[in-house]
Order: sequence, then structure tokens, then C-alpha cells
Amino acid sequence: MGEQNHEQLIHWCSEFVAAVGEAPSMDTGSWASSRFADKHFTFWETPDGTPVSMAGSTSMVGGMIRVDPVYTPVHLRGRGYAGAVTVEVSRAALTAGATDVVLFTDPTNPTSNALYQRIGYVPVADFTGYDFSYDAPEASR
Repeated sequence: MGEQNHEQLIHWCSEFVAAVGEAPSMDTGSWASSRFADKHFTFWETPDGTPVSMAGSTSMVGGMIRVDPVYTPVHLRGRGYAGAVTVEVSRAALTAGATDVVLFTDPTNPTSNALYQRIGYVPVADFTGYDFSYDAPEASR
């Protein structure tokens, strides 16, 4: 991946985490410790080579590849780019021998959920994430 694509990738992953309410935005210095550093990314581009959407995927473990993240900048949405890049990444995962290709969605986002079902994904289970804070008890005196 060239330097320009790497900068685009970091920028879009930063926008993605902000959009889904995850960790603060990232930069080149924090990339290596981010949850995205070990993923494989595919850009969807217009015929002139302009990136318009991206999808990441994990390495295969136990026959499974997870698609994550899928992102299209707000001003480019509604044109089929996210669906196209998700189909391409999913197809590549199956071609690589994956027996299961999975992704997690926001259950409150009917647009992405309808898209994923149109391209062949089926809902399997709902998950809820919890973030627990831990306050260490005061030391015994």
C-alpha cells in the first residue's frame, strides 16, 4: 500500500471510529496499536482511480474471516460503493477458503442492515457490548 493510500486509510478509519462512537481519532503514530493495524483493506475506486469506499477484513482463523470496518464518507454515500466493496471483500474471503464470512452491524441502522441482507448476509445473533469502569478499592489501612 502506497503512502497516499495509507494516509487515506488512517483518515477514513478515524472517521469511522468517530461515527460509531469508538475510541478517539487516530493518526500515523497511533495506527500500529489500533484495532485496524492487522487488517487487510480494499478500496473501491471510481474509474479514474479515486477511492470512494473501503472495507477491511481479518486474517482467516478457524475458517472464518470477519469483514470490518466498512466505510464510505458521508458525501459519497447512497451510490452503491459500500455494497460493492463489501461484496468484493466477501468474495475474496470465500476464494481464500473461508467457510464463514461474518460482519457485525449496528442494529439501529436499517440502511446498512438492508444492504448486507441484499448481498447475502443473514442475521444470526444480536450482541450487546458493555463498558465497565473499574475503580480500585482504597488500600486497607
